[in-house]
Parts: sequence; structure tokens; C-alpha cells
Amino acid sequence: MTLSKMTLRSRLLTSLLLSGTAGLLVTAPAAAQEAGSPAESIIVTGQGLPATPATPAYDTVVLDRDQIVSTASGRLEDVLSSIAGFQQFRRSDSRSSNPSAQGVTLRALGGNATSRAQVLLDGVPLSDPFFGYIPLSAVAPERLGSIRVTRGGGSGPFGAGALAGTIELDSADARTLGLFSGQALVDQRGDTEVSATAAPQVGDGFAVLSGRWDRGQGFYTTPEDQRVPATSRANYESWSTSARLVQRLGSNTELQLRGLAFNDERTLRFEGADSSSEGQDISARLVGRGDWKFDVLGYAQWRNFTNTVISSSSYTRVLDQKDTPSTGLGGKIEVRPPVGDDHVLRVGVDYRRSEGDLAEDRYSGGTGALIGRRFAGGVNTDLGLFVEDDWLLGPVILTGGLRADRWTIEDGYFRDLTASGSVVEDNRYDSRSDWTLSYRAGIVVPATETLRLRAAAYSGLRLPTLNELYRPFVVFPVFTNANAQLRPERLEGYEAGLDWRVAPGVTLAVTAFDNTVENAIANVTVERNTRQRQNLDAIDAQGVEFSAAVERGQLSFDGSLAYTDAEVEASGVAAALDGNRPPQTPEWAASGTVSWRPRAHTLFAATLRHVGEQFEGDLEDDVLTAATTLDLFAQVPVRGALSLVVRGENIFDEEIVTRNDGGSIDLGVPRTLWAGVRYGF
Repeated sequence: MTLSKMTLRSRLLTSLLLSGTAGLLVTAPAAAQEAGSPAESIIVTGQGLPATPATPAYDTVVLDRDQIVSTASGRLEDVLSSIAGFQQFRRSDSRSSNPSAQGVTLRALGGNATSRAQVLLDGVPLSDPFFGYIPLSAVAPERLGSIRVTRGGGSGPFGAGALAGTIELDSADARTLGLFSGQALVDQRGDTEVSATAAPQVGDGFAVLSGRWDRGQGFYTTPEDQRVPATSRANYESWSTSARLVQRLGSNTELQLRGLAFNDERTLRFEGADSSSEGQDISARLVGRGDWKFDVLGYAQWRNFTNTVISSSSYTRVLDQKDTPSTGLGGKIEVRPPVGDDHVLRVGVDYRRSEGDLAEDRYSGGTGALIGRRFAGGVNTDLGLFVEDDWLLGPVILTGGLRADRWTIEDGYFRDLTASGSVVEDNRYDSRSDWTLSYRAGIVVPATETLRLRAAAYSGLRLPTLNELYRPFVVFPVFTNANAQLRPERLEGYEAGLDWRVAPGVTLAVTAFDNTVENAIANVTVERNTRQRQNLDAIDAQGVEFSAAVERGQLSFDGSLAYTDAEVEASGVAAALDGNRPPQTPEWAASGTVSWRPRAHTLFAATLRHVGEQFEGDLEDDVLTAATTLDLFAQVPVRGALSLVVRGENIFDEEIVTRNDGGSIDLGVPRTLWAGVRYGF
């Protein structure tokens, strides 16, 4: 599939989303009138099945809508950063990083730009089928109603890939969104952010049509003393549109249809170092809330990625990754049969198929002449069967479950040609498959009326991505080679904690954990400026996570702190890494937000964040210094549903080092001030 076909599909899907939902908006008043019910009488939720009683057995944090829509940057990664332990592969946000570096993880388990945490939007995995990164700019926070983050917890019913935990994004319903809402903001550089949402009641449910457009010249990621004539600001332009239709079918059944289309274009460091990512997702979900509860979900995803690499010495194009089309297909069936008031039984199956291909051209850094072409790709599948039971023994809750995954890695290939078409390398890789068994179990014990104790043990699985298996890449001057023989990662984890309501409006939570990722995939240095993806023996991480919430009238505080002692276990060709801290992994991370709500719809908030020192690579020879930032947010009503909004990112202009390759540095967002208006929030 060519990029032009992907672009055509994106435009077609966007047109269908806009025209189809616009039709719903036109007919909405008539439909509501025929139903004879007031606008606020919405009886469907647009959500999946409710959380089970044993959810608190695992280290779980829930972010509500107020927290989601009141960040300084207005971006999803900023929302999630309020939970200590959440991190992307790099500290950059989704305006100034390469999209393929947006792998997310929890518990400082490290990574190689592929997500070790499972991110779900209305039950659908968001990870790119080829790379495994999360298209963060595709999800506008204002579309969400809540976010539930489970650190650790293994795969369980969430599918393979949830090694470091699960991030569940739930879309907001029409009651939460209101009939119309929107916002428009501009910063001091002239960058803009515009979004709008319409959410009318339709029939026995509701529809939601939402769009967002961000663009700007961005900031310089290169320090001033390292800039050259070819240096570029981090220009960006992205749009995202989403449509949902939720309808009641009978008294206990709900149909949910969703479509998402997005496009994101960025420039990193040098003129011409452009990247793009685009995607189109569709899904259908049937949720039953009767005696036999069920959740049936099916989805399809089409994605593409392009990237141009510019030499840091000649400032000419050396690599054009011009086409990386991929497809993700999958679904899930979960049934909760009526087994009595003391049990909640979950039985189900899920499936995901990821297919993708790479086409790239290589050029001489000196002459700019084409010197070769490379092609790579393959197919990964995972079929999971799971069963889990929550057992209520009076005030005590026990939970336990098993999961069996049948995975395959097949049709892998890598082909390297000269400019004239002569074959340099032509590899076809043998298919592999196996069964993997995982488990998770936990207990919740109320020690007193205000103190709850919990403990859990779990395991999980993550397949290597097509990117890790077959695609080499360059962050000039470092070349990283793929490895078609990579083995799946396995997690073994244990944790214990407590949740304590110290006083009315004051809660504390503490969790101690020990997580080990066996066969951890990492970019291992094999010689100067050359790395290869390899399986380490393990990454072993122990740590403690704290969270606190205080509510005192108009004032509130939400805080999170994580300490992680992570260490590589390595032998053989990677023996030199044994005992090192994994790359991009801090020991300390903390976030705290103080909010003041003097009256309805008015909010002032300040967020202080700290990320500890990290190492750029596996040899611990390039340091990313610790960074502490302060963000501010204010929303004040002007008239009716219209409010004035002011936001401030990195108020003290802290230097945030996001990349350090032998002193060649990239920086994160500087002080950025936004102002604008909101309606209906």
C-alpha cells in the first residue's frame, strides 16, 4: 500500500465521519422530540462493563475529567505525567519528538521506544501495529471522561502487552460534554490550538462529533550554542477528528460505534528532518448489562509513518523512510455469567493481528546520491484465552485468573538493494509460534474502616514489534539494527500496598513492588555508533509508589511520587551492561497539583513535577540531567458558558534535556504561555 492510498483513505474516512455524524446532528432534535424525553434524560453510558470488585487489589489510580482538561499543555501525555512512574521513551512531548519515540511505560521499566504499557481507548488498543508507539496527539483530552491507570497487574483480561501496566481511556458521554463545547488558544510564539465538540441526544442514546487542530512554528530543540544554519524549530501541525454513536438496544444492551482519523506532521532538529504519522480507526462494541453480562468488541486500524533523517555533519538527507503502512485487526469477547452474589466471573477471548511493511531509500551524506533501497515487514498475531474470578468472602476480596496466549511471528522479510537494483541482502525468516501461560492473583483486606491492605502477584507477555524485528533506524550518527530472532518479553511481578483514609477528605496510598522483565528487548551497543536490538537476560525493578489526595473546601491537592531501583541483568555479548540502570529510566519521579475552586466553573491550579537523572544509552556515559518544572492553569467564567483560559508551561524556563549523544543535545519545551477562551467546559 502506498502513502497516497493511505492519505486517500484518511480523507475518505474523515469525510464519512463528518458527513455521517453531521446527519445525526441535523436529525437529533427531531429524534429527541419523537422520544418525548428531555435533553438531559440520557440513559446510556457509552462505557464498557464496570470495574470488578477486585480492581483495588492492583495499584490503580483514576483521573477524573477536571484533572484531564486542566493541564498547562492541553495534551494527553501531560495529563498522564501527573502519575509518577508514567514516562515516554524520551522526555519530549508530542509536538517536538519523533512519533516513533512515543512508547509509554510505567514503573521505570525502561524501553526502546516501544510501549510496555497497554493503552486502551474505549477498550481498543491504541498502539501502532508496526512500531508499538502511542499516537498521543490523536487523542484530545477534552474528549475523555476518565482515565484509569493500573501500574503493574500483568496482562490478565487486557490482552498481551500490558507488562508495565494498563492505561484505560474512556470517552466522555453527552451529559458530560454538553450539546456543544469548544476552545481556541494561542501562545506567545503564535502556535494555536483549536477544538470543538457537538454531542446531541439521538434516539435512545447520543452522538459525538469532535475535531481538533494544532499547529505552530514550535521552539528550538537545539541549544543556542549548537545551532547551525540548517537548524530548524520543532514545527508541527496535527489534526484529529472523532465520531461516536451510542444507542440502546433493548433494556440492557448498548451499541457503541466509533471512528477516529488523524494526521501529524513534525520537524525535528534540522530543516528537512520531517516525520509524519497518520491513522484511521473504526470499532464496534456491544455491551450487555443483564444477568448475563457481556462485552463484544471488534476493531480495525490503518496507520502509516514517514521519516527523513538528516546528517548532523553534512546536513543532507541520508535516509528517507518514505512508507510504513500497517494494519491492526482484532477484537475481544468477555462474558460474565450469573454465578451468585459472592463471585464475579470473567471468561473471554481476545485477538490481535499486526501486519506492516517498510520501504526506505538511503542516500550518500556527501553527494546526496541514492545508494540503496530497503524493504522489510511481517505479520504478528496473538490469540488470548482468559478466565478470572473475584470472590467476596465477607469484607475480604480474593481474585485470581489465568491467561493462555497463542502467538505467531511469521512472513518476516528484509531486503536490501543497491541504487541499480542489485541484491545486497534478501532474507526470509522462518515463522515461529508458541503457547504462553500467564496468571494474576490478588487480595484486598479491610484492616479497619479507614485502612485497606492489598497484595498481588502477576505475569505477562509482550511480543516484539515488527519494528524491533525488521526495521533498522538512524538517530544520526548512531545506527541501530533490527533483530529478526528476538524472543517475546515475559514479566513476573509482585506488590503489596495500603489505601488509608486518614481523615475526611484526606487519603494516602503506598505500594511496594518487585517487577522483572525477562528477555527484555533493548538497543545494545555492539560497537561505536552501532547498536542492535537484543534480548537482555532481564530488567529488574524494585520500588515504592506514593500518592496522596487532600480536599479542603475550595482547596485540593493531588500528589504522586515514585522511587524505582532498576537494573539490567545481562550476559554474553551484552555482559558489559550487567548492573547498569536501563536507558531513559529515572530513579525518582514526582508530581503534585494544588487547585483552588473559589466558585462554580472557576479553577486555578499549579503543578510541580520532577524527573530525576537518566542515562541516554545503555553504557551510562551520557546523562540527562534532572529537571523540575512548574505549570500553571486558570479558568475564569466570563459570561454564561464562556470562560477565559490562561495556561503556563515550564514557568521557570527549566532546561529539560531530552537527548544527549556525546554532548549533542536536544531540549524539551521552554517557558510557554497560552491564552484563549472555552465554551461549555
